[in-house]
Amino acid sequence: MNRRLAEASSPYLRAHAGNPVPWFPWGDEAFAQARARDVPVMVSIGYSTCHWCHVMARESFEDPATAADLDAGFVSIKVDREEHPEVDAAYMAAAAAFSPHLGWPLTVFTTPEGRPFYAGTYFPPQPRAGMPAFRQVLAAVREAWEQRRDQIDGTASAIVEALADVRAQAAGEASALPAVAELAAAAASLAHREDRAFGGFGGGEAPKFPVATALRFLQHPLVREHAGDAAAVADRALAAMAASPLRDAVEGGFFRYATRRDWSVPHFERMLTDNAQLLDVALDAGDTETAAGIARFLLDVLQQPSGGFGAAQDSESWIDGERSEGGYYDRDASARAGLERPAVDGKVVTGWNGLAIGALARAGSRLGEPAWIEAARWAADAVLETNAIGDGRLVRASLDEIPSHASATLADYGQLAGGLAALAAATGEPAYAVRARELVEACVASDGGLAVPGGGDPVLAAQGIAAPDASSDGDEPSGPAALAAAALDLWVLGADERLRAIAERVVAAHAATGTAQPLAHGALLRVAARLVSAPRQVVVVGGGHDGPLARAAQSMAADVVTIVTPDQAGAFAAAGFGLFQDKATRDGKQTAYDCRDFSCRLPVTDPEALT
Repeated sequence: MNRRLAEASSPYLRAHAGNPVPWFPWGDEAFAQARARDVPVMVSIGYSTCHWCHVMARESFEDPATAADLDAGFVSIKVDREEHPEVDAAYMAAAAAFSPHLGWPLTVFTTPEGRPFYAGTYFPPQPRAGMPAFRQVLAAVREAWEQRRDQIDGTASAIVEALADVRAQAAGEASALPAVAELAAAAASLAHREDRAFGGFGGGEAPKFPVATALRFLQHPLVREHAGDAAAVADRALAAMAASPLRDAVEGGFFRYATRRDWSVPHFERMLTDNAQLLDVALDAGDTETAAGIARFLLDVLQQPSGGFGAAQDSESWIDGERSEGGYYDRDASARAGLERPAVDGKVVTGWNGLAIGALARAGSRLGEPAWIEAARWAADAVLETNAIGDGRLVRASLDEIPSHASATLADYGQLAGGLAALAAATGEPAYAVRARELVEACVASDGGLAVPGGGDPVLAAQGIAAPDASSDGDEPSGPAALAAAALDLWVLGADERLRAIAERVVAAHAATGTAQPLAHGALLRVAARLVSAPRQVVVVGGGHDGPLARAAQSMAADVVTIVTPDQAGAFAAAGFGLFQDKATRDGKQTAYDCRDFSCRLPVTDPEALT
């Protein structure tokens, strides 16, 4: 048993602890040994619910002969991409120099200084469909290392320089905030990519992903008002996915993607990121059945005993003594009852929990589901207890309430801050908003730009290698977009203009790229739409969440609806959230304050007057 992996804070690494390969976790120790032995490093990157990662592990990493080859000629590092997204992004960018077909498992060969010189994805145990066998790859890399070192060093240096150039170009781009017409044009451009036959994006391509970040942009009221049918693309996409095999009709969650255009034959892993964002999509689309199913999946399947939400549920399970890809999900409720559920990756990722906390808080408030809000509160308390270190900085993840050594990313700070802001509005507890503000402000550098508190991954930094500084959204909001959204959330709650200014600077820095490539920048464009739209804020003081005035407020389309006690309103105001200043009950009755277009109407106590 490999103790280095067995004691890791990643289920993915723990699953490889029994391999004959002498794995190291990501860190200085592995590269130091490679330098001492003068051998290259083989970095294998994957995650615990990755099907082809499992396949390559069974075929190659559990094979004693392959392990002997690796031991003789390499130092081997196993990386959980969900725990070290910066490492994954840097090596994925490097791998693009060698293959247009990227994904996981990702296999990267580097010098002892960490500089990549060759990369690929899955390699089979025997030559197949034009792919060399993994042991052939190992032999070829070792031969090149021993006989053509100058060539390897030149390739590695060129790749590192290219990565630096990409970051420099991204840092130099800047523009102004996009106007309403530009955002409407971006939405229309996105709508033109709709699959008219089956919904979603793409004209016949597969695999097919939900792209929740783009759907959320199309759902913004500005798009509904100014971009014609573009907003309906999101509604049609959700309806198509909800009625398809992509949605688990038994347990409610959505699978990662479909391998066919009609949303059929899913890749069966179920991710926290997808489901948290699709809960917001369903809520805005008015699909309460789908929203309730997603919430049920989050609470019943992914929420861990600590309160935090696990990263994903595996696509594979054991059925009749064999590993089955998707077999559990192909069965109805009665047949599933006798089967062991696919494993859940219990790793509590900081930012992803922020997405779930925010979605559950908003959905629980809007749909009158206090249990969802309490689940969000439980998760928030767990993350703040375990995934924050002594000086207030965050770590990327934890497992079994043991924090990882991996640094948090900008996305972690922004996504958690956004979730805490939503939770503050849902619970009326200003402490969550105060902590969210601290997280956002900690990421603002002295020059006004964004930076991870404490710096990024120290090993990459020491090697002079960094991931591209991209603002694009993959399967989740990017770091810049998440920080901007959280800053704007706090401003809507009444924080001072500094918070809105943060959002404006971020959007202005990436607006030109975002409007030109809307499918890849949905989260950023949604923030941009919010910045050019006057906010609506509704505060209800006194009473409870079940009164007629509170219910009327919760049904309203507003940027924020919050129900607070008089003491909570005072605490919010004292903490610097001016929206709550002088908000009190009138004549001892529950009282609502409706602020629109930067002005507030007179307080009302009658639900009809509010609506």
